[in-house]
Amino acid sequence: MLEFPKISPTIFKLGSLEVRWYGFFYILAFIICIIFYKKLLPKRKVKLSQQNYDNLLFQLMLGVILGGRFGYVIFYNLGYYLHNPLKIFAVWEGGMSFHGGALGVIIAGLLFCRKHKLKFLQMADPMMPLVSIGLALGRFGNFINAELYGRVTDVPWAMIFPTDLQKLPRHPSQLYEMFLEGILLFFISLIILNKTKRFGTVFWSWIFFYGLFRFFVEFFRQPDAHLGFVLGFMSMGQVLSSVMVIAGIIGFIFLYRRKNA
Repeated sequence: MLEFPKISPTIFKLGSLEVRWYGFFYILAFIICIIFYKKLLPKRKVKLSQQNYDNLLFQLMLGVILGGRFGYVIFYNLGYYLHNPLKIFAVWEGGMSFHGGALGVIIAGLLFCRKHKLKFLQMADPMMPLVSIGLALGRFGNFINAELYGRVTDVPWAMIFPTDLQKLPRHPSQLYEMFLEGILLFFISLIILNKTKRFGTVFWSWIFFYGLFRFFVEFFRQPDAHLGFVLGFMSMGQVLSSVMVIAGIIGFIFLYRRKNA
């Protein structure tokens, strides 16, 4: 069994202001996106003015935050928030859903592309490798926070998380997700972006592989205590990831039935 590293979730405090690693990684992911998305856009022959580029990124960031929060409220704890509606806005208490954030970004991107007469898939392809970087950073933040840990196990690399009241050895499932959904999917999507020209190939590949990887990791991740298994052996994460796998397959079918990219 490995010892959980003694890393404080808080980077520093300045009076009542507390800067935490998880929030820092969120900001770092946005900065990486701001810097590198513009460098990847030419791979899909996209040219945007600086003003439109800034507006797009603002809308996408808003989509991540609103989608992530409302996704958590709807998918993971709707009953609680129906009885405590003001708690919906208490984001400092935690509660963000990746699937909701992804949906929020897609909606924001679709609205931007419709307004500016751009092709959504052409714009989405260069973004996907950067989403993986954000995911890797986010999952590492979850690990530092000792949250979203795995199921009980006897593997040699099991850890006892300080937030686990049972103090049992568990899978470090956050690190599994960091590697599969973050690092590995980054390289997969970047290779596809460089090797293919058909708009949407990267986007639908990413949707499919994320769903597949997340579905797999959920077998090692502890289900949410208030939800448990929602459909047979499946957790809520697996249900939502199954939808992504099916959507990725359907997207590919429609994509490659078209004559042109």
